[in-house]
Amino acid sequence: MSVSQQFGSDNYAGICPEAWDAMQQANIGSLTAYGEDEWTTRAANAFRTLFETDCEVFFAFNGTAANSLALAALCQSYNSVICSSYAHVETDECGAPEFFSNGSKLLVARTDSAKLTAQDVRSLATCRADIHYPKPRAVTITQPTETGELYSLDEIRTLSATCRELGLRLHMDGSRFANACATLGCSPAEMTWQAGVDVLCFGGTKNGMAVGEAILFFDRALADGFDYRCKQAGQLASKMRFLSAPWVGLLESGAWLRNGAHANACAQRLAAAVQTVPGVELMFPVQANGVFLRGPEKLLPGLQDRGWRFYTFIGGGARFMFAWDSDPARVDELAADIATCSAA
Repeated sequence: MSVSQQFGSDNYAGICPEAWDAMQQANIGSLTAYGEDEWTTRAANAFRTLFETDCEVFFAFNGTAANSLALAALCQSYNSVICSSYAHVETDECGAPEFFSNGSKLLVARTDSAKLTAQDVRSLATCRADIHYPKPRAVTITQPTETGELYSLDEIRTLSATCRELGLRLHMDGSRFANACATLGCSPAEMTWQAGVDVLCFGGTKNGMAVGEAILFFDRALADGFDYRCKQAGQLASKMRFLSAPWVGLLESGAWLRNGAHANACAQRLAAAVQTVPGVELMFPVQANGVFLRGPEKLLPGLQDRGWRFYTFIGGGARFMFAWDSDPARVDELAADIATCSAA
């Protein structure tokens, strides 16, 4: 069945060839269960090579579990986590961070920006110090943010320095981490532990895998007991090789970065095409693989009538997300329909 490609989400994409091939190879023969297999070891070592450090690596089924368990590992139930009001952990994880931490509260920076600043962190971390207030313990940032914007390396370093000063740990939600690396042109190490990030959740699902995220602890002491936490949360895959082998395909081949760069290029392609369309504006800078558009009242219904799928949950405009397999010709079709619907 042939279905026209949609850009409502980068989760629409299939499995990229490198991940698919690795899964096929892992499917041969009988291998030890619960992560005691050669593929899981190989994937963990591939992360250590890529990040240039001996980090602890764990694999989970999805981003909600990865983020929530990572934050729970940093906090006691009486602690709190500072985040942006746009953060996925705040708006789209159904209370999972609080659930898995047995109650750690999210302290939300009520600003119009999806990016946290050092002052946001300082204000929330120091506004109270009495025993009635949930003691701040961690900060979480999304890279790229939910609006597709990027923290620069300097911004991450500044946030990290503030965290260190205040005794806080820094977690990075990297569901689209590859897209951020592709845009910034930096190494994974430079954007994480070398900039002061303690824990990273690296997204595989949006980077070309069928399912799966990796949790990297750059301070191994923070990972104490995390294997038990994963098991208790239903995140210990019995056939772990099918979560870990696709990472081998992505990381060892370099496809993780190529996939991110292609998705970003498609976003830039759409952004460039619509910039001259009267009445249409970009809601946020296009820095990764997402484009947020606002236009005439007739634009969104017109696009829907033409069969386009998109979300409007951030700011009321249309969000389009691009993936490793996005077809530039189909991007051009979308751009043409945007122009037509805006002028109709």
